[in-house]
This record gives sequence, structure tokens and C-alpha cells, in this order.
Amino acid sequence: MLAERCFHSLDHDRLEFHDPTGRCAVASTGAAALGLGLCVLAAPEIIVGTVVVAGVVVVGFAIKEALEAYELSRGRPEVRPAPETRPAPETRPAPQDPSPKQKPKPEPRGPDLPPQGPIEASERERRRRCEPIPVPHRGGNNDHNKCADGIPNNSFPGWDVRVNGKDYDALQLATRTLWDVKTDDFDKHSPHSQRFFVKMKLGEIQREARLAKECGYDFIVGVRSEAHKAALLFADRSLKVVVMDWC
Repeated sequence: MLAERCFHSLDHDRLEFHDPTGRCAVASTGAAALGLGLCVLAAPEIIVGTVVVAGVVVVGFAIKEALEAYELSRGRPEVRPAPETRPAPETRPAPQDPSPKQKPKPEPRGPDLPPQGPIEASERERRRRCEPIPVPHRGGNNDHNKCADGIPNNSFPGWDVRVNGKDYDALQLATRTLWDVKTDDFDKHSPHSQRFFVKMKLGEIQREARLAKECGYDFIVGVRSEAHKAALLFADRSLKVVVMDWC
């Protein structure tokens, strides 16, 4: 990067490229003709020691001092001050073991696998979201809450259960089953109203089923009538619907 930024300010007559590894066929080309030798700069393992100015390996401070010294020497070509750094032979070989930042990235030998760190963090977050948390019933419908509390083997009677950001009406821990209870008087409505009601509720029911499945839970919709059950299954055969004969 330093070589690229300072290239046009350097004296090209004093700029050379050296390739001790022999990997760059044009490394010995003159700087003006080469235009900075892309193959040299593209090979991180041979960068150190390849760019030489007047026999001095170019590093950050050496570039700056070399430029300042060259500016001071303009008009006096017979004197060419060099940077005050320890000289090194132009044929100085590049280090055999490049630094970690300079090592070429190995070619993958199989399908790329995602890093383990984010996976572990993501798994911890998923477990946290999927942990059931009892929360108070939403108020305003005592009949609804009574039906939910009466579900056989309800692990948290008197509470809703929050899983994956959604509040469910009940949880049976023994079978890892979450419930959504519907206590609407479905049979009292006209067929047209029933179809409209199912259509309006279906999207949210499917979302609840998906969130439960993401956390490894089964999902059941509890209804009060066979007609309501039949209408839901007609809309989505993948649903599990149970008629709650206890309420």
C-alpha cells in the first residue's frame, strides 16, 4: 500500500523489484515500464524485501526519509543522500515464514463451514428464546382462561406461556405441546361468517405453529365444536385441532 501511494513521487531510476522466490516473472522489469509490478504486490509472501530503493529495504519510515532526502538533493545529482537506515544487500531474501497477515489463504479442501463462534452464540440465543416462561393470562375473558387452565396435564395452570416471543394459552411439558385456545361461538354464525372468521385467524395460527416448531414443540389448536375443527382443517390440513370437551 505504501509502495502504491508513493510510487509516482519516487525516483524510478532508483526503484527496483526483487523476487528471491522466483515466483514473479516480471519482477526484474524496470519500474517505469512495469508500472509497479502487480504480480509482486499481489503475492503477500514475497512483499518483504522485494521493493528496494538504493539498496535500502523500503519500510514506512524509510519511504518518508527517502522522499525527503531526494527532494533536498534536487539540483545536486552528484550527491544522492540515502535514508539514515541500516543498508541491506539488494539480494536480501524474503523471510521464508511470512507473518500471519502475509500468509496466503489456503485453498479450501471441502465445503466452506461457518465459523464456530457465531454458531455457538446463535445456539445460546435460540435456547434462551425457546425456554418457556410463564406470564399472566391476558385479562378480559374468564371463560377462555378457564378452558386453557383445564387442558389435561397443563404444566402452568393460571398462566400463559411465552415461547419464541409468542404467548401461548397452555403448555404440556410432558409432551412438549403448546396450545392456542379458541372459545368463539363458531356454530352460531352463518357459513359465510364462519369462512371469513377462519380466513382472518388462519395466518396467526400458522405463525404460532411455525414458532412452536422452531423450538421443537408440538402445537395444537383447541376449539369448542366439530364444525370449527372441520373448518380449520379444511383451510390447512397440517394443523392439529382438538375439540375441548371439558369446556
